[in-house]
Amino acid sequence: MINYQIAKKILKKSIIKIKDEKIKSVNSLNRVASANIYSSIDYPSGNNAAFDGFAINSKDTKNINKKINQKFKIIGSIAAGARPFKKIIKRFDTVEIMTGGIIPNGFDTIVPIEKIVFSPSIKNRKYILINKKVDKFNHVRFKGSDYKKNEIVLKKNSIIQPNHILTFKTLGIKNISVKKKINILFFSTGNEISNQDNIPDWKVRNSNCHYIKNLDQNFLFNFKNGGILRDSHQKVFKTKITKMLKSSTDIIITSGAVSAGKFDFVPDVIRSFKLSNFFKGVAIRPGKPILFAKIKGNQKVIFGLPGNPMSSAACFRFFVYPYIENILCLNEEKPLRAILKNNFTKKESFVRFAKSKLNTTKNGKVEVEILEGQESYKLKSFVKSNIWALLPAGKSKFKKGEIVECFFPNHSNSSLI
Repeated sequence: MINYQIAKKILKKSIIKIKDEKIKSVNSLNRVASANIYSSIDYPSGNNAAFDGFAINSKDTKNINKKINQKFKIIGSIAAGARPFKKIIKRFDTVEIMTGGIIPNGFDTIVPIEKIVFSPSIKNRKYILINKKVDKFNHVRFKGSDYKKNEIVLKKNSIIQPNHILTFKTLGIKNISVKKKINILFFSTGNEISNQDNIPDWKVRNSNCHYIKNLDQNFLFNFKNGGILRDSHQKVFKTKITKMLKSSTDIIITSGAVSAGKFDFVPDVIRSFKLSNFFKGVAIRPGKPILFAKIKGNQKVIFGLPGNPMSSAACFRFFVYPYIENILCLNEEKPLRAILKNNFTKKESFVRFAKSKLNTTKNGKVEVEILEGQESYKLKSFVKSNIWALLPAGKSKFKKGEIVECFFPNHSNSSLI
């Protein structure tokens, strides 16, 4: 059995190569940009109005006397999306303009509609009246003030989110380069595992498969269910690995049959292949029997997760996901740090992944409570939890008020970076 930090180092050096592909930007949610993405235009594409109002030339107001209204002749109206205004602009001319309308040459400022006085009346709008100096560039959105053409919109190795897609579409970015999605083939193991709803007491419903499958969008992979490997399926499993080496599958994940029981065949089958990196057993709880192997001379790896649902969930979160993150060239996610709300004791030599509840106080402090029911078979505490607290090795007692590291269970911490 090795410690958690050594296991992480083995994962980091066991890289497999993931190729790039071109896709439409509108279909890029939760993909990883494999190259910098640049704006194809200046945005805004022209000087436009930030308010509904009237465009004027600020120079025409330079010598206005506060006691005398100056008439500005209304020569037209510009809506957002309208073609450029072509009329010749004269002194003391004005044009009605809507938010987003392109400001014609000859005008340089906007008077908001709320400040407009019409002449001869509000129903007969031939002029607007101004009796004071108006500053230049009021309520003007300048061309390229948000993005310049060829400016970086999103750096490579970033996970694409809905706000990015909105921006891509606005800027006319049609196709982008992303990392191909990782293909995971998943096997449940054991004679006790059942896909049936109604089962006898000696059977266990196949929950781990469905848990990991439903993480696929949040954790950047394609999921394929390989079915259930029974206790006598050593040869079947070996055949599945052999076929994997010639397929598009990148990672095999098994759940169960990795401990030291009579029918725990997964480690022996994996060891029968030539491996470049391998570990079996890590000083963690839950999930101590976890296994990892990289096939020598091949861009394929295998994770053997424990069959217990909590152990499987924790090992996916703290071993499989960081590995996916690494091979997709993402920055290592950062922990969320929170104030411990209660005392907790664990075995000193082990890292503990604790089912916990994160909340904020009235004065804005982030607190985390380690829940009761930390036994690996207990689901109730997992249902109540919204965070994993990671308690490092080398320390047994954690006291209320200490700062601990936390990780979201069902999506990455990357949004915090």
